[in-house]
Amino acid sequence: MTARAGIIWTTLLILAGIFSLAFIFFTLFPGQVPDAAWQYFSPVEVERARRYQQIMRLVSILAFLAKTAFLVWLVYSARAAYWSDGVLRLTGGRYYPALVIYFGLIWLLLKVVGLPFNFYGSFIVQHQWGFATQNLASWWADYLKSSFLDLILSGAGVILLFWVTGRWPHTWWAAAGLFLSGWLFVSTFLWPLLVAPLFNRFQPVTEGPVKTMVTQLAGRAGLKVKEILVMDASRRTTKANAYFTGLGATKRIVLYDTLLANYPPDEVEAVVAHEMAHWQRGHIVRGLLWGILANFLLLGLLYAVLKLTFTYEIARPGPYPPHLLVAMLLFLQLVSFLGQPVQNAISRRYETEADQVALELTGNPRAMIKLQVDLTRKNLGDVAPPPFIEWLTSSHPSPLDRIQASEKWGQDDNPRYSRGQ
Repeated sequence: MTARAGIIWTTLLILAGIFSLAFIFFTLFPGQVPDAAWQYFSPVEVERARRYQQIMRLVSILAFLAKTAFLVWLVYSARAAYWSDGVLRLTGGRYYPALVIYFGLIWLLLKVVGLPFNFYGSFIVQHQWGFATQNLASWWADYLKSSFLDLILSGAGVILLFWVTGRWPHTWWAAAGLFLSGWLFVSTFLWPLLVAPLFNRFQPVTEGPVKTMVTQLAGRAGLKVKEILVMDASRRTTKANAYFTGLGATKRIVLYDTLLANYPPDEVEAVVAHEMAHWQRGHIVRGLLWGILANFLLLGLLYAVLKLTFTYEIARPGPYPPHLLVAMLLFLQLVSFLGQPVQNAISRRYETEADQVALELTGNPRAMIKLQVDLTRKNLGDVAPPPFIEWLTSSHPSPLDRIQASEKWGQDDNPRYSRGQ
């Protein structure tokens, strides 16, 4: 490892440590809630939500730190290289069988490290706080299905990546970026058809008030909406939500059945309008383009850092030795964590834009305000998270920011505001 490489790795680890400590500090000591929140929420509601969010945030950051510590130990103890040599001896020097076994070993160990946090956060905590409707067998079935998909897809990706390092040793990062860009579009197109049905059932919205409302909103938005689907979210949770997904012929808006069952029609309309706004403004495609740019940058940086860190291994002919996989994973883990503020800033901007378009489509700021209040109460959302936590990890504006933006829209002499009165 060169001196420059040492500086880079040390800087990444120090920054990740500082961010993690700051995250933990503001999780434990979130500060005062703005006075404006008391117009909509009681102190008991705010405190209860903060306790729940505190637990979930601590689980997430501890999971990150545990996986990072494990990868750091593998790299700096030389255990990664030792295991790689052992697997190559086991396979008689056959590279790709050794790579498959090595990837499987690292993947399994990372799963073992992350499993306690995953189980506690997504099963135990959700039951303790009254959100989960899923039994233990169902949770394990979901976990095993998602793990199997991850194993197959990430395993294929790793094999292809290491093949590319042998085929184009100095430009593999560009080839990998091109492949990943295509895969992002393909997977976004296919996910609603092939992956989502493995975990939930989806039914078209039946004839009635909801479908009439959707048709009217689509007309105002200038959209041809073929599918509004209802997902059986109640099989797993009492939380309500909705999302927009897919590309081209697979574009669809998905509503949780808990949303339709537990929220009044005007709030459901606000949700549908928000998701249509994502559709109208092309947020998925724009997000994919940002993702492609980020992937090329990330892979280019990864190549540069590996070249400085493992100069001898990279200079040898053929694909990279298997143990470089661990360094790749550590780099991606650190940079993805540190890059969250940029990704989430873009996401918050899109969510704010979708809220504004939804208000234009419905002309009903009161419904949007009621929706944000009800979602926050029932889902135990943090009314106003600490600025650092929002900056680092929040993909949506805070509920209080969204409420105040809706209030401002209603006060700015909007001609359609009368619908909300």
